[in-house]
Parts: sequence; C-alpha cells; structure tokens
Amino acid sequence: MLHCCGSWRWAHRMATHRPYPDPGALLAAADEASYDLSQGDLTEALAAERSAELAHGASYAALLALDAAHAEYERKFGHAFVICLDGHPPEERADQLLGAIRRRMGHEVDEERSISADELRRLAQARLRDLTRRLTSPDGLTATEIGLFAPVG
Repeated sequence: MLHCCGSWRWAHRMATHRPYPDPGALLAAADEASYDLSQGDLTEALAAERSAELAHGASYAALLALDAAHAEYERKFGHAFVICLDGHPPEERADQLLGAIRRRMGHEVDEERSISADELRRLAQARLRDLTRRLTSPDGLTATEIGLFAPVG
C-alpha cells in the first residue's frame, strides 16, 4: 500500500480494512483515506514521491526544461512535483507534464499543496487500479489470494 501512497496512516488504514468486496470498494476506501490525511500525513506522502518524469525517448531539450522546472518547483514548494497523467495517451504526456508544472509554479503554497493532495489521491487510485490488474493477471497471485478482496461465493 505504501507504493500507492507514501503515508503510513493511509497505508495502515487501507490494509486494516481488508478485505474489500470488489475493486470499486477498494477505490472508494482509498479516496476516503486520502481525504482524511492530516497535514503531517500529506507531508509524509509528498516526501515519499519522486517528481514526475518524461518517458524514454523524450527530446533532450524537453528533459533539460523539465529538470530546471523540477528544481525550481521543489525550491519553491519544498516537495516533488506530483501529477497523475493516467488517461493521457503517451504521446501527450510530455506536453501535459511541462504545461502543468509551468501553470502550477504560479500558485501560492497553500493552493499548490491542495492541488498536490488531489494529485496524490488520483495517483493512489491509478496505482491501485494497476496493482489489481497485475494481481488478477493469469501470471500472478489473485487479489483474493493475498487478501485484498473478500472471496466470492
């Protein structure tokens, strides 16, 4: 769970409420836990994040621009730049990422912290969806076998 959100409180809450009846219940619980993060929990979760990166094959100019933007963002806000790009096609992610970091640099600290909290919530959702997909693949353990969901029937 800490891979999905770096807050120990969030991860503990998600783990202790297992098993979930289905993926929808898991995602709903994740949202609820995300909205209940204290400022300290949010700081802990943000500290566990790494700034979003461009995919392999991005242009050198884009990589340099992003590195400079990350450094400035982290200097101003004190944590990594987090954004959920789930749902954006890979070919649009570089533009989305660079545009978002430029827009968000204009925010005040409290406004950006609120946006970062929402992006963390969205990232946790995307990571949980990916985790359940991988766990229910024919190659691995099922989510039921590891106790994520309640057995059916």
